[in-house]
This record gives sequence, structure tokens and C-alpha cells, in this order.
Amino acid sequence: MLTYRERRRMRILVTGGAGFIGSALIWELNQRGFDDILVADRLGTGEKWRHLVPLRFRDYVEADDLAKILGETPGKLDEISTVFHLGACSSTTENDASYLIRNNFGYTKMLAEWAVGKGRRFVYASSGATYGAREHGLREDLEPSELRPLNKYGFSKHIFDVYAARSGILDRIVGLKYFNVYGPNEDHKGDMRSVVHKAYESITRDGWVGLFKSYRAEIADGEQTRDFIYVKDAVAMTVHLANTPSARGLFNLGSGTARTWLDLVGAVFTAMGRKPDIRFIEMPEVLRGRYQYATQASIDKLRSTGYDRPITSLEDGISDYVRGYLIPGRSLGDQPVVDQPVGDKPVGGEPVVDQPIGDEPVGDKPVVDGAAGDAAARILSSRA
Repeated sequence: MLTYRERRRMRILVTGGAGFIGSALIWELNQRGFDDILVADRLGTGEKWRHLVPLRFRDYVEADDLAKILGETPGKLDEISTVFHLGACSSTTENDASYLIRNNFGYTKMLAEWAVGKGRRFVYASSGATYGAREHGLREDLEPSELRPLNKYGFSKHIFDVYAARSGILDRIVGLKYFNVYGPNEDHKGDMRSVVHKAYESITRDGWVGLFKSYRAEIADGEQTRDFIYVKDAVAMTVHLANTPSARGLFNLGSGTARTWLDLVGAVFTAMGRKPDIRFIEMPEVLRGRYQYATQASIDKLRSTGYDRPITSLEDGISDYVRGYLIPGRSLGDQPVVDQPVGDKPVGGEPVVDQPIGDEPVGDKPVVDGAAGDAAARILSSRA
């Protein structure tokens, strides 16, 4: 097993690191003893900077400055061994398609080409939104060109998947199709927050929650389904795939189980110790023709890579989220830390290391055979 000092020499880049999944990923890396992390984001005038306060990382750079470095002085990034590219505009209601293309497609393309060219491990966020209106058979082996996203955000993610497949780099990188993720550190997302967060707020303020009625005779009100995944599971899956040299291409990240909106809202009431009060409201006309009544991720491909951890149930995830974070007003990493002597171990105790991430840079030559980053990962496997 690598020492903490050895792990500290492995520099990791996390874009979108102050955001929802990005900050949760840094928290997960910290739990495993990694803190030599370069964080990139656009903090702006919002409050997501608060997510970074309890986390451990080496340095921070604004996303626009990172793009400038990549274009003008890329040698400054030679120490980076693993890239988690989670930064994006994730608003499904964003109307500026040009902005989404520049930010979600162009930026990802630039960073991926740098990482593959340098032989670095590259893991990026695609999206479950790329599946469009499909309600069944949501599998990664579907040809990307066959998918029909429903909104501009989904399209901006989809076209990078298509580009990566056609240019031949998809089998050298890892793309993550996150499904309905909920959990701590999503408070800044406004209308893009999970229904768990919205329901908690509605119950606190009004005592009840409104859900859309069903407009299909065979599906009762509130029985529409989604694949909900707790953010702690989502980032554990993300780190596992980064650590697995044979993992390449697109992966669904979900629970693999479809649950109803009634299940979700009922679990929020239970976690808050309240009697359920759920009211069904009319769905806006503009949504009725393109509303998905069911989603469920196939996670067979993820499981085939050796990911064998149990997935948190919806009830347990919501209980942990509501009672551990929403009610006390905490972010990930805010939990009390027990004092310990200064030494090799990171604060928080012995990290969990199933396989270390990254390595010192493997050189400037691109990896031609196999996924980018395979060489570094194989070396580390032999050290562990």
C-alpha cells in the first residue's frame, strides 16, 4: 500500500470542483487520502465556494484561466496524472445553445485532447439526458448517433460523446452518464436541485409537496419512475472507474432500480418525522408531450468492471441526506474531525484505498495502445 506521502505526489485535476458532484468527488478523494488536487471552477457571485471550505486541495484556478493555460503554457499541467472533468453548465433549461456548445462541448474537447495526447487518465461527465425520451433499454452500447436528446443541455453533452466515438478516443477515456443524483452540496443549483432538496424546502415552508399528475391511463399519479442515485455512491463509482485501467467508454451511473416519485417524497417526510401530505398538480402543457414517465439505468457494464459495493437504498440515502446535512445545514466535510498527532496519515484517519489514482506523469508520449492512463494504472497496481 502506498504511503500518504507517496499519494500526495499524485496530482489530480477536478473541474467543476465547487459544484455538486465535483465537490462531493473531492470529499471522496479526501476520504481516501488524496489532497494534491488542483480545483477548477467558475465561482462567480454565488455561494458554491462554501463547498470548498471544509475540503483539502492543493490549488485553485478559475476555469477560464485553466483554458488559457492549456492554450498557451500547457507544460504547467505536466504534473497532472488524472483529470476528472465535471465542470459544465448543467441547466436543462438554458436557452443559449452557443454558450452550451462552447462551455460543454468545446471545453471538454480541448481538455480531452490534451489528456489523451499526454497519456493521462481522463474521466468526464456525460449525462443521462443524452438518452432523450427513451424510457427503456438505457444501455451504454447504444450507438451515440442513434440518441435524440430533448434539450440543448443534453445535446451539448451528446455531441462530445459522438465526437469521441468518431475520433477514436472514446475507447481511451471514460464518460459518465449520471442519472438522477441527489445529496449534499446541491444547494446552489436553484431549479436544477433534486426533488429531495425541493421537497425538504416545501415541507419546511408549507407542510406539503406537489407532484405532477400522470397523463397516461396506465400510470397512476405519482407512480412515474426515475433512477435515483445518492451522490456518495455516484462519486465512489466515479473513483472506481478512474482506478480501473480496463474501464473505457461510456458508463451509466445510477442505482439500477426504478423508484416512484411517491417513494421519494414519502422518504423525505419520514426522514423529517412528518406525516405525508402530497398533492397532485397539473403538468404545464409545454411539458406533457416530452415528459418521461420512466427511467432506469442499466449498470451491468459498471458491475462488470468489478464494482461490487452495495448501492444505498433510496430510503437510507434520503435519511442520511436530510438528517445529516439538510436539517443541521452542513456540507460534505463539515462533520466534526477528531484531533490527531501530525504524521503520515491524513486528518480523518486511514484512507480507504482499493487502488490508487494516477501516478507521477508517464511522459509526453501519447498512449497508443489501450486507454489513456493504462500504463500509470498498471504501475500503481503493482505497488499497491
